[in-house]
Amino acid sequence: MQGLDRIEQTLERAVTRAQGPGAPPLLASALHYAIFPGGHRIRPHLCLAVSGACGEDRPVVAAAAAASIELLHCASLAHDDLPCFDDADTRRGKPSVHARFGTPIALLAGDALIVLAFETLAHEVSADRLAPLVSIISAAVGAPRGIVAGQAWECEAAVPLVDYQRAKTGALFVGSTMAGAAAAGAEPEPWRTLGERLGEAYQVADDLRDVLCDADELGKPVGQDAARRRPNAATQLGIGGAKARLEDLVKAAADSIPACAGRSELCAVIEAQTSRLFPKQLARVAA
Repeated sequence: MQGLDRIEQTLERAVTRAQGPGAPPLLASALHYAIFPGGHRIRPHLCLAVSGACGEDRPVVAAAAAASIELLHCASLAHDDLPCFDDADTRRGKPSVHARFGTPIALLAGDALIVLAFETLAHEVSADRLAPLVSIISAAVGAPRGIVAGQAWECEAAVPLVDYQRAKTGALFVGSTMAGAAAAGAEPEPWRTLGERLGEAYQVADDLRDVLCDADELGKPVGQDAARRRPNAATQLGIGGAKARLEDLVKAAADSIPACAGRSELCAVIEAQTSRLFPKQLARVAA
């Protein structure tokens, strides 16, 4: 079964559990709406790719880890778009969760998705691999350096670019690579650097898109960093400098892949995924 099918089927099972008898109808609808249709599913695909490179021996475990990461990502988007943060009316080319269901349901849907991520691990993962995955994934979303901390940096008067980006974006990429290794029974720590470099690359690319692209192209509001005075690599380094930084990070990510049986295949996956990070407008920009 292809990776996307495995991810989608695991997500469907998770949502079906959350929509069981007695579930409040609006919340049940909002949970499905927040997850489907998905975006590129970059993080769960990365998790599965690393698991495969490490000699994946339990596909159900790897799919559960990948789905858990995507559920947490979707939760972060529902919360990120709330009026108290970005107040974004669109996400993935459709109304954001709070724009469609109202702020209270969007807040609760994000909370429920966080719980559902760990419930999915409990339902699908064997006991011998559950604890490492819970530890890795919870570190990627909580304090002091997970995506919750990344959101909290936006509430501070001074926002260090490196700390902010490592938490807001990089942490879940680190969780994806390390969880992929742990799901396959491999040592996760050697996979941290790959996640860090891919996470930073994704954030630099997102900063460039925020400056170069329009809302119709991205399916969400643009110019948010400037409007909210948040750090942005394109602003700090210039478009050419940010482009050069992105190219360096993509190469560094590929170079950091640990020795493993599926290294060449993983390199190809990373090359294919990262090529999608580059806004087409960069073709006209000299580094």
